[in-house]
Amino acid sequence: MISTHILDTSKGFPASGVKVHLDTIQNGNWALLASGETNSDGRFVFDVPYLAGQYRIRFGIEDHYSRSGLKPFFLDVPVAFEITDTSRKYHIPLLLNPYGYSTYRGS
Repeated sequence: MISTHILDTSKGFPASGVKVHLDTIQNGNWALLASGETNSDGRFVFDVPYLAGQYRIRFGIEDHYSRSGLKPFFLDVPVAFEITDTSRKYHIPLLLNPYGYSTYRGS
């Protein structure tokens, strides 16, 4: 399972309605596997085959802040990672504010 959770640390709330895209490397290029948007709790689970490989989640954060009338510095946040052990879950959280972000491998 590949999932994400976005927390907007500037507001102290989950970031709902953020577009997220999951890509993987195919023939040396990034190819879209799945996309959607975070729910009211800022979460999204990608419904994709669970295979070892290189992946990237792209977080479309510009729209999130535009809805609040803010202009963020970062417009899109790409987070690339590699899955080698398919026996475990991969949760990629994003801690977000208009001028910065942080991520880590969650559980």
